[in-house]
Amino acid sequence: MKRLLHEPLLQFLLVGVALFAAYSFQQRGRSAEASPQEIRLSFDDLAQLALVFESQWQRPPTPDELGRMVEDRVQEEVLYREAIAMGLDEDDTIVKRRMAQKMQFLAEDVAAAREPTTGELQAWFGERSDLFALPGRVSFRHLYFSGDGRGRAARDDAAKALTEVAGEPPGSEGVASLADPFMFQDYYGDRTSEEIAREFGPGFAQAVAKLSPGVWHGPVESGYGWHLVFVDSVVPDRVPDFGEVEAEVKTAWLGAQKAEAWRKAYAEMRARYTVSLPAPPDDATAAAAGAARTPRAPAPDAGATD
Repeated sequence: MKRLLHEPLLQFLLVGVALFAAYSFQQRGRSAEASPQEIRLSFDDLAQLALVFESQWQRPPTPDELGRMVEDRVQEEVLYREAIAMGLDEDDTIVKRRMAQKMQFLAEDVAAAREPTTGELQAWFGERSDLFALPGRVSFRHLYFSGDGRGRAARDDAAKALTEVAGEPPGSEGVASLADPFMFQDYYGDRTSEEIAREFGPGFAQAVAKLSPGVWHGPVESGYGWHLVFVDSVVPDRVPDFGEVEAEVKTAWLGAQKAEAWRKAYAEMRARYTVSLPAPPDDATAAAAGAARTPRAPAPDAGATD
């Protein structure tokens, strides 16, 4: 029995039952229909508050803590109703934007409520397989010749070193001694062109993508200076099989369904409204408005001289 009394779930249920009983006692004798001034919280509402507290603090709330959360909820509802009664929601850009966003979420949730079949996903993937293409990857080693340290001689030094490293193992100490220290890595494995471009710049990435593996190439310019590049391996881009990317296909399918559901829902709502815009001003009115917007030059100071 003692062990049961220390179970968090049992404590939570007891607290919830106690609060529900107190709430029921307070409501005794009142009308079954809630008045505009009555705020009703169900047992599910109390349970939700307690679950939120337990998820954050890893323990059930005490009766006092749950009572404070209930009062916070009541305060929020009171302030909301009073704001509505005062018309504070009218002509409020933030409120309008939030309500419009909720309408969009409701429309999109309709599409997310249905689970796609494997056949649907396969057919959808077949029509859009290029969206899931895997980019090519390159593994390469480089020798760096600093533009800052060598100045204009950096490119010529790299070209001269190319003749010396031809036929040499790319990772040997003798090859590395010909170059300057590089602030990042000397070897980059399995990198996409986009990743290489972020590190060295787009021109360097495009040049490396065209190099054949197994030999030294260069000089190749980057944002840092000049490089000799030895490509170890190249993995060409490809379209994966459906089984490799099924999870990604499902995520993309759901996104597309939500977008289509929102497009249709908005088209139906939009069709119920007409939009009235002000008539364009005539030439005279437009000229007068333009003159009114043109700032006048200040009057010259009477005491000023040329």
